[in-house]
Amino acid sequence: MSLSIGIIGLPNVGKSTTFNALCGAQQAQVANFPFTTIQPNRAIVPLPDPRVEKLQELVKVPNAIHATIEFVDIAGLVRGASKGEGLGNQFLDQIRNTDAIVHVVRCFDDPNVVHISDQPDPRNDTEIVNIELALSDLGHLERKIERLGSAVKADKKQQPSLDTAHKLRGILQQGKPVTSYPDAEDEAYKGLLQEMRFLTSKPVIYAANVDEAGFAADNPYLQAVGQVAAEQHAEMVVLCARLEDEMLAMSEADKREFMELAGVECCGLEQVIRKGFQALDLISFFTKNENEVRAWNVPRNTPAPKAAGAIHTDFEHGFIRAEVIPFPVFVKYGSDAAVKAAGQMRLEGKEYLVQDGDVIYFRFNV
Repeated sequence: MSLSIGIIGLPNVGKSTTFNALCGAQQAQVANFPFTTIQPNRAIVPLPDPRVEKLQELVKVPNAIHATIEFVDIAGLVRGASKGEGLGNQFLDQIRNTDAIVHVVRCFDDPNVVHISDQPDPRNDTEIVNIELALSDLGHLERKIERLGSAVKADKKQQPSLDTAHKLRGILQQGKPVTSYPDAEDEAYKGLLQEMRFLTSKPVIYAANVDEAGFAADNPYLQAVGQVAAEQHAEMVVLCARLEDEMLAMSEADKREFMELAGVECCGLEQVIRKGFQALDLISFFTKNENEVRAWNVPRNTPAPKAAGAIHTDFEHGFIRAEVIPFPVFVKYGSDAAVKAAGQMRLEGKEYLVQDGDVIYFRFNV
């Protein structure tokens, strides 16, 4: 699956700078006034994974193809965005089809950069945005309830979906996410989640945007974001969008040296990808042929036929077996022939659950 992440936040919190840093290019306009982003910014970038290049080196093929990630940066959200205030409602649907959300929170003071209030308040700032997401979902759900009300008259089997939709409406009216629903195994609930793509059902990664001196653990803004993330069982990363922006023009060696001097262990993209994979519980497997090595992403515990289907539906429908070599094993022996000679290649059937780092050759017929 191709990973897609929406970037949200209040105006002037560093969203577009963060977008540029994550995408590795100056694509989004950055300015010190609200609503700089009118049209959503989109970019598709490769997911960095050094295992891809290592496999390419070993099998000596011309191409190394990484899995990709799409970032979508929408206009800053303000109170009332779900009803059209500040243009926000025009763009909330732009992130409805994303897999996860990066919520950028301003965690620095700067009188030269305007904020919606006198100074940043991470708890209040995140609450404004989260309420707007819930209200947007509410409007989306109200239209569904109208359709279900008509459908139930002709098909009583739709009644459980309508009942569950009414319960979700009550949750959203309180400004709470749909994930607050008490029975996650309710089939009607799972069906609505899959169909409606609720904004408040998506995994959230809070990106605390600090200044150059803001990485210290005693930063009260960071502590506040950490508390919010913990309460919501969300992920959190800490980055300095300004530093990330400065690193865009640097070589990889200069970038690493700069990060060491700044006391930063890894760049924002690496942090977001790591947390995104954790939040979505994704893994990567690899395929290879005479022309390329390629990475693929699937949810953890994906059966081998479903993983094959990520490549092509014919692979899933005609699945026979999977020839599997774990990445460390392939690196140890260096080739298919050596792996086979050592008896380390495994033949797996339809029940096999693909593991992170598996190098797989799928056998199938059509």
